[in-house]
Amino acid sequence: MADALFASARAYRALFFALAAITLFVRILPLSTEPGSVPGPDIVLCLTFAWVLRRPEYVPALLIAAVVLLEDMLTMRPPGLWAAIVVLAAEVLRNRTALMRELAFPLEWAFVAAVIAAAMMAQRLVLALLSVPQVAPGPAAIHLLFTVLAYPLVVGLSQLLLGVRKTAPGEVDDRGRRL
Repeated sequence: MADALFASARAYRALFFALAAITLFVRILPLSTEPGSVPGPDIVLCLTFAWVLRRPEYVPALLIAAVVLLEDMLTMRPPGLWAAIVVLAAEVLRNRTALMRELAFPLEWAFVAAVIAAAMMAQRLVLALLSVPQVAPGPAAIHLLFTVLAYPLVVGLSQLLLGVRKTAPGEVDDRGRRL
């Protein structure tokens, strides 16, 4: 039974990595040659936060760090900065999974939106302190808005298509351990 539980967790970890890789691949494709296009949402961030709040065992911190570090390298962001911020933000959410399990979705969405905004502001602050050129505040705000608006869609697709749901209070696994 334990093997089935671990196999399930490993399968979902592989699925998370595959979804992040597909999202990243689509993101770096040269689909538009027009300069100044509207920035899209950060789907990997939404996916990470949605899964951390629903099934934290599916997305360990090392997997999150590896995925976001790979994303940093391929999108030519400062390597490691965004990965570190996302891991810290995911751990803040992971520590509140019991509280979030009992909240209605609009309150969860508002809390996740605040965490996303804090993460993006932290990145901008560190880059400003190091005098690294950044995106203008307008496109950054649009990126933040689209990421926050994409979160419910990612949560819905994760639940409906992939079966990543919140654990119910008192829910136990096959061996009788609380989840």
